[in-house]
Amino acid sequence: MEETRLCQWSVIRSLLAVLQWWGFNVTVVVMNKWIFQKLDFKFPLTVSCIHFICSAIGAYMVIKVLRLKPLIAVEPEDRWKRIFPMSFVFCINIVLGNVSLRYIPVSFMQTIKSFTPATTVFLQWLVWRKSFDWRIWASLIPIVGGILLTSITELSFNMLGFCAALFGCLATSTKTILAESLLHGYKFDSINTVYYMSPFATMILGLPAVLLEGNGVLEWLHTHETLVPSLTIIFSSGVLAFCLNFSIFYVIHSTTAVTFNVAGNLKVAVAVLVSWMIFKNPISGMNAVGCGVTLVGCTFYGYIRHLLSQQLPGTPRAARTPPRTPRTPRGRMELHPLVNDKLDDKV
Repeated sequence: MEETRLCQWSVIRSLLAVLQWWGFNVTVVVMNKWIFQKLDFKFPLTVSCIHFICSAIGAYMVIKVLRLKPLIAVEPEDRWKRIFPMSFVFCINIVLGNVSLRYIPVSFMQTIKSFTPATTVFLQWLVWRKSFDWRIWASLIPIVGGILLTSITELSFNMLGFCAALFGCLATSTKTILAESLLHGYKFDSINTVYYMSPFATMILGLPAVLLEGNGVLEWLHTHETLVPSLTIIFSSGVLAFCLNFSIFYVIHSTTAVTFNVAGNLKVAVAVLVSWMIFKNPISGMNAVGCGVTLVGCTFYGYIRHLLSQQLPGTPRAARTPPRTPRTPRGRMELHPLVNDKLDDKV
């Protein structure tokens, strides 16, 4: 009887973890699009900088003040040699995501971001010369095909937004690869990741935001009619962006790898549906089919990766790394030394 109750509670906790993750993720993405489209605050660098500042303050509160998470100590030298390069790529990734949101619908942007597994595998094969099981390559076919179909049939296609989202996938993949080589030995969770990287990201992005968007922001402040409510929405999106990081930490520890993968792909479907209901962007039938094919491909890719990771020692693995390259993480938490490819759409 006690075991049954524990099992039921485990299922309920996993469900609640997934739902709150979906809620924060979809809310942040939709709020960002609302800021660019409805509030006419067309300054992605500034929005990203606000998110970084809010995340840095939030991480400090959680670790230093509330002590809800222990601080993972990092040597000062490693902060500049290891974390700073990661922060630079992380910053580019978030900015490109926000730039794409300014120019293309949420549905299209979310679908393109699902291309990340393909770019990650390709870069690992190209840069690290990793060999992958044929099933990994096969699982990428529906992802690539779905992205091509979605792009061709997108009714609100914008080349700048498309390129920003696509290069955002490359930045995400680069960050994943760098994380394995630069941060091996450090098992970061999402909160410690934000704690160390957000201050660097703010420092990197602050000056470009002021130089490129400062005059535009000042003009918006002087001409916008509903200033206080609009600023409340903008800064609330930054607070929610940090809350999303905390929800990521909770969902990773409350679900299995398979559940996490499936939930991540369903989250994209939920974001697409909610954004369509709010912004009413036109979606053709073939466009919806392309999005569906992409999500099925991502789920299949995650299943194959999980299946290969469960193979007994001595059997062929999904990827073999030559001795000269850094080791590949083995545990589930090590696979997320910063944030994985399904977690990078948080800001």
